Amino acid sequence: MPQINGQEVGPLGYGMMGLTWRETPPPEEQAFAAMRAALDAGMNFFNGGEIYGTPEYNSLVLLERYLARHPGDAERIVLSVKGGCKDGLVPDGSAAGIRRSVDNCLRQLGGRKARIDIFECARRDVKTPLAETFGTLQREYVDTGKVGGISLSEVGAQTIREAVGIAKIVAVEVELSLWSTDVLTNGIAAACAEHDIPLVAYSPIGRGMLTGQFKTLQDIPQGDLRRHMPRFQPGNFEVNLQLVEQVERLAEKKGCTPAQLAINWVRCLSRRPGMPTIIPIPGATTAERVRENSKIIDLSDAEMHEIDETLARFEVKGGRYPDGAPTNS
Repeated sequence: MPQINGQEVGPLGYGMMGLTWRETPPPEEQAFAAMRAALDAGMNFFNGGEIYGTPEYNSLVLLERYLARHPGDAERIVLSVKGGCKDGLVPDGSAAGIRRSVDNCLRQLGGRKARIDIFECARRDVKTPLAETFGTLQREYVDTGKVGGISLSEVGAQTIREAVGIAKIVAVEVELSLWSTDVLTNGIAAACAEHDIPLVAYSPIGRGMLTGQFKTLQDIPQGDLRRHMPRFQPGNFEVNLQLVEQVERLAEKKGCTPAQLAINWVRCLSRRPGMPTIIPIPGATTAERVRENSKIIDLSDAEMHEIDETLARFEVKGGRYPDGAPTNS
């Protein structure tokens, strides 16, 4: 079993964003069933966020309500929380900003868990020295037992190397999927391997695109975040759909769903020389979809090579985020 900060986690984790951060979140009972299905499938690494939703209804509020009903699950869950922002999504890594964010997360958990297992700033605050951000986290929260460890999110290789000199970094979260492979070649995965830091891979099914559920732009609901993503824009969407079709053919040949193929390709990258441990964290809002995503599919070296050849023939159109969004900072 993989480990993060000395805690055993499943080979696949669970991304909580879709449970609260959408125009119409799923009903709580449906969310609770999905969370329980994830735990029962061994996806005990839960990745949530103070920023995932409104202050009144985010990952922490939902988890507090879930644990009120299932208190025995508190020790089963290894919880990673994104925060460190102000005014919505503006990074704030100042000492005061870190205190505000972590204290609020702990307050919203309401004591249902003894601590936050892992805290990560959603984005690096380039206006604040890392020593201030991580020094505050380490001294005031990790050393006092309120937080188990510190993770990084959407950072570059140089930031990883700088951060490990300030505090113990227990994970690095990045976007990694069949249509987002940059971290494999830009030094980020290499830096994690160098420092024996697990890589947590969000959006392993390309924000749902690689499942094959979107055949036209009209399949994406109005108000959905994906409507603002470059890869889902007219002109790009139609080109990127060609990769989805290739993934569907590969999955049919393997005898699994496209989502299972995409998720397990990310997981199996860990086997390659020079790669760190990689833990995909697919999100799902129904128990049925969670159970589909949780299936471990072994991909042979030959099958991984075949997928590599497919990717080599295809160029994804559009950036991961709109221009100006902080990435790999």
